Amino acid sequence: MAFESKEHAKQYWRKNLKLMGWLLAVWFIVSYGFGILLVDVLNNISLGGFKLGFWFAQQGSIFTFLVLIIVYIVGMNRIDREFNVQDD
Repeated sequence: MAFESKEHAKQYWRKNLKLMGWLLAVWFIVSYGFGILLVDVLNNISLGGFKLGFWFAQQGSIFTFLVLIIVYIVGMNRIDREFNVQDD
C-alpha cells in the first residue's frame, strides 16, 4: 500500500477507524442493547411467532453482524478507491 504522503495515510486510517467505530457501535447496540438490556421491552412484540427480544438475542445480532460485514467491505472498497490504494 503506497500513499502519496504521511498526511494522506493519516486521512485514510482516520476514515477507516471512523467506519469501524460506527459499525462496532451498531453491533454493540443490537447485540447488547436489544439482546440483553431491552429484551423485556422487546418481548412484548412478536416476530414470526417468537418474542422480538428472544429473536434479537438468538438471530438478530447474527444477521446484523453479517450485514455489517457487507457494509464494511463496501465501505472499505470505497475508501480504498478514494485514496487510490485498492487491490486490483
